[in-house]
Amino acid sequence: MNEKPDSTEEKPSLGELILPALFLSSFALQSHGIITGLLLIDIGLTFGLPVGVTAQIRTVSEVAGVFFALLMTVLSIRFRHKALLLAGLLLAAISALGCGVASVFGMMLVSFPMWGIALAMTGPMRLTLVAEYFPREKRPSAIGWIVAGMSLGYVIGLPLIGFIAGLGGWRLAFLGYALPVSVLSLLLAAKGIPSPQRTQQSGSGMSDYVGGFKAVFLNRSAVACLVGTSLSIWAWQAVLVYGPSFLRQRFHMSTGLVSVVMVVTSIFYTLGGLVSGRLVKRFGRKPLTVMSALFAGVSTVSGFGLADPLLSVVLVSLGCLFFGIRLAVSGSLTLEQVPKHRGTMMSLDSIANSMGAGLGAGIGGLVLLLLNYESIGAFLGAMAVVAAIVIQLLAIDPTKTGMQTHS
Repeated sequence: MNEKPDSTEEKPSLGELILPALFLSSFALQSHGIITGLLLIDIGLTFGLPVGVTAQIRTVSEVAGVFFALLMTVLSIRFRHKALLLAGLLLAAISALGCGVASVFGMMLVSFPMWGIALAMTGPMRLTLVAEYFPREKRPSAIGWIVAGMSLGYVIGLPLIGFIAGLGGWRLAFLGYALPVSVLSLLLAAKGIPSPQRTQQSGSGMSDYVGGFKAVFLNRSAVACLVGTSLSIWAWQAVLVYGPSFLRQRFHMSTGLVSVVMVVTSIFYTLGGLVSGRLVKRFGRKPLTVMSALFAGVSTVSGFGLADPLLSVVLVSLGCLFFGIRLAVSGSLTLEQVPKHRGTMMSLDSIANSMGAGLGAGIGGLVLLLLNYESIGAFLGAMAVVAAIVIQLLAIDPTKTGMQTHS
């Protein structure tokens, strides 16, 4: 996707429903993750499988997301960004329906990965739409609200999903929660986001695709942002995928108590997203990305390594605060790297996210089968520390240097 430099381009007037639509789309896409995080043991029991094996539906989903995110580098040039966002939300609804009626584990392996594809479609399009409709100085705050939508999906979704699952099990959680919120998000996005002219330029072809890839991969800072994102997401999987099962099996917490803990950690994550915009103004995109990744990694390693459940929850909650800050600010940093090929850049960022999530969940499951939860926290948490080092050494913030990043 080719764009004019941000410093001089004029933004369309903002509709009142654009940010709420983007917010709700990020909110809705969390439902599948909440269900599998909270009820992974129950899903495994239904199909007679251990947690380490059942968790691989997340791995398959992330692998599907990686491949589709690669396709998005082409689709983001050929089609309207709004249309791609709507298609992703529709897939999320279909996935929820398929999981809810799955009679065998094989059906889960077919239906659940549609969620991964939906994430690959909606994630980069949300950020690209932010760049289209918001001036640069307002983008960190808008991205912060999108990140807050993700975490509020947990704050609100966890108790509702726990209640619904108590009435009808994990299947009803998909059909009675994930499906309706996906449909509602689809309707709001269709109404609230304007439909601009097609992003495809006349005469666009293979040279546009190749040019986009070259602009990103010949840019050391852009590549560093992608690597840092992927490694940070590795660490996040320790909390997101294995955290609830860790609390249930290590400290023998009930599902209800774990739901409360997850709400608390989600509130911390939400706060991280909401304060990120102000923190960017004070510290800058790059320093804040480095600091938040470093603190998130240390908190994850410590939280999984303690024998005291209260201290463990406190440290994991602090880790969620820093993970929320990191996601918002690193998204803002990545968004500014290659403005002329932002669609390609953010699609590759989605690939980095999916690869990080898939590898983190997959390797975490292997570590759990071979070792224990403490080892998951130590290994995956260390990846966020490595991410901080990569960003510090190799990335730049174009908005601070006054440069437009290009190949």
